[in-house]
Amino acid sequence: MPPEENGEFVARMEDLIDLYQRPSNPKVPVICMDEQPLQLIKEVRLPLSMAPNRPVRYDYEYQRNGTANAFLFTEPLNGWRRVSIRERKTRRDWATEIRTLLVEDYPEAERVILVCDNLNIHTQGALYEAFPPEEAAALRKRLEIHPTPKHGSWLNIAEIELSAFTRQCLNRRTGDLETLRVETKHWETDRNVRQKEVEWQFTTAEARVKLKRLYPQIKMK
Repeated sequence: MPPEENGEFVARMEDLIDLYQRPSNPKVPVICMDEQPLQLIKEVRLPLSMAPNRPVRYDYEYQRNGTANAFLFTEPLNGWRRVSIRERKTRRDWATEIRTLLVEDYPEAERVILVCDNLNIHTQGALYEAFPPEEAAALRKRLEIHPTPKHGSWLNIAEIELSAFTRQCLNRRTGDLETLRVETKHWETDRNVRQKEVEWQFTTAEARVKLKRLYPQIKMK
């Protein structure tokens, strides 16, 4: 990382660490979001069913059947997550997901703090491109975005949840959007019922020791 970027990195890092140390507040929840492109893979031949001492067997041949994108939102302190499967990942898609987050998932929240990366679709301007100005403004006023620093995606807790989703739900071939959406909903419901939470333990004090090399060196006159 170029030295001139270090100051920006540590500022955003400490900002996120401070957010994760806040107690749960239903009026101002901290939500993390991440995305993942997906490849739809269709079977050419039916798999051989499971039998005693023999797992399901799949043919090596398959057919690519398009792509999709997963939008994942999670509130780490309360063990809640939602995964939405969409055909594309555009500014309008993201804006629509944000509207769902604010209006349907957290209608009683005064403000939602959103942790996400610096992708160019993650802007409040996308709301104005998707909705009338009055509606976009109402959504904007309830949305507070805290971006992860460049090269610092590990600071987004949604990456942990997305990794679990990939291992547990995307570990087999899925050939069409509808099937993917059904299987995703099953995974989401099960994980929410089991209230799988993420306990963030990395503190600012630890960061200043373990990541000392990233902090700009101040030369005193």
